[in-house]
Amino acid sequence: MLPVDDTALAVTDTGGPGIPVVYLNGHTATQGYWRRVIADLGTGYRHITYDMRARGKSKRSADYSFETNLRDVDAVLAARGVDRAVLVGWSYGAFVAANWASRNPDRTVGAIMVEGAQPYDWLDEAMEQRIRKLFRRLSWLLPLLRPTGLTPRMSAAQIAESNIEIGRIARERVLGPVMDKITVPARYVVASGASFGSKGDEQERIRASLTQVVERNPNIKISAKVPSTHDSILKKDFRAIADAVREVAALDRGGLKT
Repeated sequence: MLPVDDTALAVTDTGGPGIPVVYLNGHTATQGYWRRVIADLGTGYRHITYDMRARGKSKRSADYSFETNLRDVDAVLAARGVDRAVLVGWSYGAFVAANWASRNPDRTVGAIMVEGAQPYDWLDEAMEQRIRKLFRRLSWLLPLLRPTGLTPRMSAAQIAESNIEIGRIARERVLGPVMDKITVPARYVVASGASFGSKGDEQERIRASLTQVVERNPNIKISAKVPSTHDSILKKDFRAIADAVREVAALDRGGLKT
């Protein structure tokens, strides 16, 4: 348990001399979701996972903002004595990985964005209301699921507002410049089909925004488009994610200090 601000984060570090890989979770996910990717990469890497605030075994906090999640990456790396790492983020975690890599190029070996960090203006007033309505409807279910670890120890309103915040961060005028500033090897792994809460071809329209991202920045490429959905990609296409990690790790020329 790593004390940070008003909370404590549950951190797992396999140790060893390999390239450190830090895994950043989806919005309501826990570090256990990465077990297949970690197993595929094997013991040649140093795997660092942690639960975000109020997720998994981590404690509650008064602050669940995106900026706080970025600072928590700093705290985890400092606590584990890691100077440079590969960042791998899924969904919400992909936004964290992209923003952290953009701000900290000297500390980033590379970044893997799995089904996230796609600049697209999907959030409008109607979508905000849809998100709030969805989590109001789920508010009775969330406390029942918390003992299983499937939902965070946040209120339905807090979860909704966090989703809305990431929608604002995803806007092209906000996220686009972030992606343009990435100077380390960065790879996308994208799924197919819908995600929880999406309708029709919404998800595919969001993914299409990556064409402009890779055209503007030669450091960023789409490593793979896989048949699994947004929600099942870590389970069904973990090998594609592991391959993307291997790809950016092989490109590292900066030398590691751990």
